[in-house]
Amino acid sequence: MKSNILIIGAGFAGVWSALSAARLLDQAQRDDLSISVLAPQPELRIRPRFYEADVHSLKAPVGELFEAVGVRFITGNAEAIDAEGRSVSYRDANGQHQQIAYDRLILAAGSQVARPPVPGLAEHAFDVDQMESAMKLEAHLVGLAALPASPARHTVVVCGGGFTGIETATEIPARLRAVLGSDTPVRVVMVDRAEHAGAALGAGITPSIIAACEQAGVQWLAGTSVVAVDAGGVTLDNGEYIASKTVIWTVGVKASPLTAQVAGERDALGRLKVDDHLKVIGQAHIYATGDTAWAAVDELGNHALMTCQHAIPMGRHSGNNAMADLLGVAPVAYRQPKYVTCLDLGEWGAAYSEGWARELKLQGEEGKALKRQINSVWIYPPAADRALALAAADPMIAIV
Repeated sequence: MKSNILIIGAGFAGVWSALSAARLLDQAQRDDLSISVLAPQPELRIRPRFYEADVHSLKAPVGELFEAVGVRFITGNAEAIDAEGRSVSYRDANGQHQQIAYDRLILAAGSQVARPPVPGLAEHAFDVDQMESAMKLEAHLVGLAALPASPARHTVVVCGGGFTGIETATEIPARLRAVLGSDTPVRVVMVDRAEHAGAALGAGITPSIIAACEQAGVQWLAGTSVVAVDAGGVTLDNGEYIASKTVIWTVGVKASPLTAQVAGERDALGRLKVDDHLKVIGQAHIYATGDTAWAAVDELGNHALMTCQHAIPMGRHSGNNAMADLLGVAPVAYRQPKYVTCLDLGEWGAAYSEGWARELKLQGEEGKALKRQINSVWIYPPAADRALALAAADPMIAIV
């Protein structure tokens, strides 16, 4: 039986782990090793774009790509990891329980929106975290047209003023007017605990955020939070009630619950702490990558964020290093010292910054042009061409 690398997840980190492992195996010209990917569907869902309309189209099939590079795809949902027995239990496409053994496991199961026990949150709030939930929001927005005009129908409350919250809030006015009419008095309210607008993203791009919100008519309620959600709106911690038919929750994410099944240290977001080669500290056969890994990006104390910017190169390294482990060759240390931010700001444009201090480099339409390039080209997987795909999976490629 062939020794097997099993990758859980077909997101950015999972897809690139598979390609990178296949690249190193191709170089070794060995036929006694295999690579398998376990995920609900053979497609890379372009999660960074789920704040946009037409969410159903924001995916890229990877079945033919995996076939081209010799990766086996298994349709299913991972349920349990047996680290000692080196196996994973999963539910297949028919709902049947199955089990698969591994010699090296790469946990690339991603993350999910954090939903604290706020009364009414689970029942009444939307999110743009997964494709299904983003599609549910889109259907809801379209359905608003059938309701009688009212302040609640015209008001959207976005909870959380971080990256996802800002991109969602600045996009929503145009989306809502496309449904309700260009003359509709749309109101978008951003509720955030931070002291001022854009605080979570630093002083460098705050002016751009403020300008974009002013143009779009997004109102910031800083220094406050939502304490309850109901069918008619939200209650704030100061007692104020905002009538709204559309409440969108964007307050943080946490690592996949599967991380809790692997013994090891974790950060506050549930990410497993990994060494320089993305192997889980304390585990001999398990790697974590993407949103499941707390990984150093430099020697200055900075760590990877839960973004595709970090997940893609992390995948290139985790796949390479898991295969290197089986082949008995030297692994490659993961380092990604260059950090950039490209924040979509609706019709106003976008803001692009460089460095952990987020020094503004481009804004407005110039920033928007770069954001379009990133969103529509750079983050998509390569074509199903074996040579091109394997070349693109080199962990030594310089990438932000």
